[in-house]
Amino acid sequence: MGGPLKILVAEDDLTSRRILEALLAKWGYEVDSAQNGREAWEALSVSVPPRLAILDWMMPESSGLEVLQRLRETAQNNQHTYVIILTIRDDKVDIAAALNAGADDYVTKPYDIEELRARVAVGRRVVDLQDALEDRVSKLEDALTQVKTLQGMIPICSYCKKIRDDQNYWHRVESYISANTDALFTHSICPECFTRQFPPKKKP
Repeated sequence: MGGPLKILVAEDDLTSRRILEALLAKWGYEVDSAQNGREAWEALSVSVPPRLAILDWMMPESSGLEVLQRLRETAQNNQHTYVIILTIRDDKVDIAAALNAGADDYVTKPYDIEELRARVAVGRRVVDLQDALEDRVSKLEDALTQVKTLQGMIPICSYCKKIRDDQNYWHRVESYISANTDALFTHSICPECFTRQFPPKKKP
């Protein structure tokens, strides 16, 4: 949605990191990279972080799992960063630990390139769906702030037709409605009132 998706690659092994950077760039993504957990956290804690991150589990200065847990706990931004954990660990206990920490997906090394590409594509679809949902929610909230409705019983004078507000003040109908809705008024005259106010002149 509006340009290539930015992906953070956090991998301490230079060769592995360069391969990932090249693959992602080839697939049309904008790539940021980090070589340890500290740099990964710095990249994810900015005001507009990458929307998707591939974090190696074992990194110096903070593991990928520690960075992920910190990201989920702080929730400094409203946008959810889609996180794929990359590791040689393939035990079910390890997979469960990563998912319980907040990982959205899990890829084991050595990874199949096409499988990785498919999993990244899934992440992009999720991010795009989140963006679309957030956009709709934002538009709905904007619409709701602009819409005012009259609800419940409205006290109105039987004689002059003025309306009483919550502070016990009486208003002309158009003044009350203008203050409580987005309606605008123009004044005209109905046929009945026209006849009553301007009766036809009698012929002499």
